[in-house]
Amino acid sequence: MKINVPVFALGTALAMALVSPLSMRAQNASEALYKAKCASCHGADGSGSPTGKELGTHDLQSADVQKMSDKELSDIITDGKNKMPGYGEPLKAEDIQGLVAYIRTLKK
Repeated sequence: MKINVPVFALGTALAMALVSPLSMRAQNASEALYKAKCASCHGADGSGSPTGKELGTHDLQSADVQKMSDKELSDIITDGKNKMPGYGEPLKAEDIQGLVAYIRTLKK
């Protein structure tokens, strides 16, 4: 079967154009959610706000946090840990997954 390269390239470019805005919107939504729910303690960059540091929040950029599994991070966001409240009630599962993905972008 011979593939028409220009048609294949056009199809690939079209597919990428359709998918990119979706992933960009998801990233923007997760970033906005992080800023609304997490940044007050964890800081905009994940290193911890002054208030968060007083509470003993973890630096989300740190190797210790970044080496945690997605499930571990998801469970902490859902159920809370130590002084951090759980967000399993107000957030949907896909919101929590988006936050985990966003936290991954904060690594040093």
